[in-house]
Amino acid sequence: MKEKIKSKFVELFGNNGDIKVYFAPGRVNLIGEHTDYNGGHVFPCALTMGTYAVARKRNDNKLRFYSMNFEQLGILESSIDELKYDPKEDWINYPKSMIWALKSEGYNIETGFDILYNGTIPNGAGLSSSASIEVLTGFVLKDLFNLNLDMVKLALLGQKAENQYVGVNCGIMDQFIIANGKKDCAIFLDTANLQYEYAPAILKDEKIVIMNTNKKRGLGDSKYNKRRAECEKALTELQEKLNIKTLGELTEQEFEENKYLIKDENRKKRAKHAVYENQRTIKAVKALQENKIDLLGKLMIESHNSLRDDYEVTGKELDTLVEESLKQEGVIGARMTGVGFGGCAVSIVKKDKVEEFIKNVGEAYKNKIGYNADFYAVEIGGGPTKL
Repeated sequence: MKEKIKSKFVELFGNNGDIKVYFAPGRVNLIGEHTDYNGGHVFPCALTMGTYAVARKRNDNKLRFYSMNFEQLGILESSIDELKYDPKEDWINYPKSMIWALKSEGYNIETGFDILYNGTIPNGAGLSSSASIEVLTGFVLKDLFNLNLDMVKLALLGQKAENQYVGVNCGIMDQFIIANGKKDCAIFLDTANLQYEYAPAILKDEKIVIMNTNKKRGLGDSKYNKRRAECEKALTELQEKLNIKTLGELTEQEFEENKYLIKDENRKKRAKHAVYENQRTIKAVKALQENKIDLLGKLMIESHNSLRDDYEVTGKELDTLVEESLKQEGVIGARMTGVGFGGCAVSIVKKDKVEEFIKNVGEAYKNKIGYNADFYAVEIGGGPTKL
C-alpha cells in the first residue's frame, strides 16, 4: 500500500521535497452507544482498516488535496487563509477542519501542503471514516510542523473540528480511540473525565465480524443531533431534583426512582437508554476481563434491543442483520454499532463458523432488504503511525 499511494502522489504532485507516508485507523465500538455525549463509558477498539495519507510541505499558503476514494473530483485546491466550512468543498471540509482547530488554539501551521488520502474504511459505513481523516490530518500536521501535541489533545481537537467547523455535535469517542488505539486492546473510556484503561481484547476462539448494511447515511443530516438534544432536555429535568452533571452518573435504580421528573415519554426512553447502556458497558468490560464471553454477548444483544426500542436509531436494515446473526450457530452476540440509521452492526462469532455465518446472514439479508450487505472479519489494530 505504501508504495502504491506514494507513487500516485508523485504522479500528481511531483517527486521533489520530503514526502512522508502516514496511517490512522478506523474504529468499531463493541458496546456503549450514544453514551459518549451523556457522560458515560464507551468500549471501542481501533481497526487495522483505516486511512492512509502521503504529504509534503509547500513554500506557500496553498493546500492541495486528493483522495483515491473520490478520484472523479481530482485535485481540490484551497489555502490556509480560507478556513471556512463550505458544503461545495465536499470531503476536504474534514481535513480543513483540523487545520482550523489547530490554528484556533495557537498551533503554528506556517505553510500549505500537498496531501493525498486513501481510505480502506467503507465511506458512510459508521466505522468513523470522518474521525479517521481528522485524527490522521492532525497527526500529519503534528509531524510536518513539529507541533507539541499529545494524542489526547489531538483527539479533543478532532472533536472540536467536527462540532464547530463541520457542524456535527459528536461526542469524543471516535477521535479518542483512533488517536489512542492499541493493538489487541479495546479502550474502556469514561467520557465524563477522559480517564481510560486498555482492556486486552484477545479472543482465542472467536472473531469480530463487522456487517455493513450498505445503507448510506450522513451524520449531520441524521437524527443524531435531535437525540442528543432530547437527552440534554431530560438531564435538565432530572437536575431539578438531582445534583448531577450527566446522565452517566446515574445507576439504573436512581434513574427508575426519578424518571417521573422527565415530562415527555420519548425523552424518558432516550434517558433510560443512556443510563442503562452505560451500566451495560461497565459490566461488559468486566465480563471480557474475566473471559466471560457469553455474558459479553448477552449484553451486546441487550444493547441492540435498547437502541431499537428506547433510542430508536436502528431501522430495518440493522435489525435484519442482528436478527439473522442471532439465528446462526456459533454467534456469541450482535448489535448495531456507531450512530445507527444505517451503517454497521458488529458480531462476535466462533472462528470455525465465520464463513458459514457470512454466507447465511448475507443471503437472508439480500432476500429481505433487496441488496447485499458487506462483511469484514477484522483485527484490532493500533493508533496513528508514520510508515
